[in-house]
Amino acid sequence: MEMVSKVLASDLEWWFHGPPECQHMMKVLTGETAHNKGFKFEPRSFTSIGDCVITEGWEGQAYWVHVWTLKNGLITQFREYFNTWLVVRDLSPPRWEIKQNSLTLWQSQPRDLYRRSLPGLVLAI
Repeated sequence: MEMVSKVLASDLEWWFHGPPECQHMMKVLTGETAHNKGFKFEPRSFTSIGDCVITEGWEGQAYWVHVWTLKNGLITQFREYFNTWLVVRDLSPPRWEIKQNSLTLWQSQPRDLYRRSLPGLVLAI
């Protein structure tokens, strides 16, 4: 917990989307659950976009995505999505000198997406 407290902003903004019983990472971050007990987060991918870090993975039937926003070396926002298809879009005004073919910066890649239905969300950055 000492190491975690060094990287989290004191006014951390946390968002969660998914079944209430799946708020696993917040329990780890607050010390309610030890990191080596309960749900195991084993990221399958990491992506960095601007000041955001996106990581996704799955454990059994649970598919998860975490999005961290970093400012001055601290995590200031933490978004946790469980069993949710996430699309990250750039909604900044386009510049004339840059032609964007797609505003989609990242999208979920759950291994069994086509065998089940997940609710979808768009995260605008």
